[in-house]
Amino acid sequence: MQTGCLRLVSFAILAGLAAIGSAHSQDWPQRPAKIVVPFAPGGNSDEVARLVALRLGAAFGQQFVVENRPGAAGAIAAETVARSPADGYTLLLASLPLVAIVPAMTKASFDPVKDLTPVSAIATNPLILVTHPSLPVTSVAELVAYARDQHGQLVYSAAGVGSITHLTMALLLKRAGVEMTPVMYKGGASMLADVIAGHVKVSVSNVSTLVPFAEDDRLRLLAVSSAQRVPALPKVPTLIEAGYPGFEVLNWTGLMAPAGTPKEIVDRIAKEVSRAVKEPQTAALLAACGAGPLGNTPEEFAAMVAADIPLWADAVRIADLHEK
Repeated sequence: MQTGCLRLVSFAILAGLAAIGSAHSQDWPQRPAKIVVPFAPGGNSDEVARLVALRLGAAFGQQFVVENRPGAAGAIAAETVARSPADGYTLLLASLPLVAIVPAMTKASFDPVKDLTPVSAIATNPLILVTHPSLPVTSVAELVAYARDQHGQLVYSAAGVGSITHLTMALLLKRAGVEMTPVMYKGGASMLADVIAGHVKVSVSNVSTLVPFAEDDRLRLLAVSSAQRVPALPKVPTLIEAGYPGFEVLNWTGLMAPAGTPKEIVDRIAKEVSRAVKEPQTAALLAACGAGPLGNTPEEFAAMVAADIPLWADAVRIADLHEK
C-alpha cells in the first residue's frame, strides 16, 4: 500500500468515527467480534480490514478486532473462520484468490461454498494490461498481432504462479488465440520494476499500482479489465471495448462468516458495511488505496462468488495448474 494511503486511513480512523451513528442490538453483539485477515499487518487488505472494523465497531457499539493469520495462501485464516462458531463473532476478510483460485489449484482445508457465508463485498479492484513503450504496439489488437508473430516467444510478467495476474493473462491469451511465455515474480513491486526497465515487455497489474503512470512515458496502459473505464484512467479503454465481449475481471475484498451464521446477523453486518463504504470519506479512502467501494448484499455477494468459482477454475485448467 502506498504511504499516502496509510496516512489517510490513519487520519480517518482517528477523526471520522464520531460522526457514525450507533446501531446497538438487544441480542448481538454482546461482546467484541474479530475479523481474521489472511495477510500480515500493514498491507492493503489489512488496512481495509482495520478501517471496516472501526466502522463496524462504531455502528454496533462493540469492538471489532483485526486478527492477522497469514500463511498457506490464506487457507489458514479461511479454515480458522470456517471452523469457528457460527455466531457472528468471527468474520473473514476474504479475497477472490482465496475463495476461487486456491481451492481450484489444490485440495484446500476448507470449502468456500459449504463452509463460508458471503456477507458483503467491500471493494473491487480491476487490472490493467500494460506494455513497455519500446514494444511496437499501442492497442490490444496490435499486441495480439505482435504476439502471434512471435510464436510464443514474447514474455509477460506475473506476480507468482496462480496469481490473479497470471491467470488473467492466461484467460486473455486463450480468448485471443495466441501464446506468450510467463515469467514469475515474488511480488508486484519487482514485477513492475522490470517492466519499467524494459526487461519484460508485457504485464498485467493492479489499477492502484499503475494509476501514477497514466501520464508517464515509462509505461503504456492498453486496457482495463473492468466493465467500465476506471474514473482515474478515462483514456484507457476496457478489454470489452478492445474486442473481448464479456471479458471482465475484478479482484475483490469482502467479509465472510462461518456457514450457518444467522441471516439476521449477516444482513445487519452487510447493511453497515454498505453504509460505511458508501460514505464519501470512506469511499475516498478506499479509492486512495486503489479500491472501488461496493458494499453489496449477501445475495449479491453470493452471486459474485458463484460466478467467479467456475471462471477461475477454468483459468487454472487453461494454465495447467490444477492438482494432478
